[in-house]
Amino acid sequence: MNITRHRGAAAVEFALVLPLLLLLLFGIIEFSIALYDKALITNASREAARYGVVAAGESGKKTEADIKARAKKYYCGEVITFGASNCNPNTGDGVTVTYQNKDERKAGNWLRVKVEYTYEGLLLGSLLSWAGKDIKLATTTEMAEE
Repeated sequence: MNITRHRGAAAVEFALVLPLLLLLLFGIIEFSIALYDKALITNASREAARYGVVAAGESGKKTEADIKARAKKYYCGEVITFGASNCNPNTGDGVTVTYQNKDERKAGNWLRVKVEYTYEGLLLGSLLSWAGKDIKLATTTEMAEE
């Protein structure tokens, strides 16, 4: 009789602790994916800025559309979206390109590339989107034109 009581107590304790353990596990996974996506858009920003400041030989400097396309192409294929369709590599949505002096693009001028991405995630991003608050991941890179 005494053994049965202990088995029941263990089952109740497990039922109380399991939701907390699952919440902790999914929180770690969610944070890891968000951190991965943040690193990816940071590298996309750097890649696009570098692409924009380096002279392209005979064809001259890259256009704003070229720089945006380069950033989107870099991260849209690799970002973890869980099936969400908020990453279209053919558009420049979420990528902002600004110049120190757009009319006189010459060596020493600054090029700024800002990449923004709406994180949807597994659970947290979906819950916040439903509540009307999106999780925006953003990064900016500035480089001097060569």
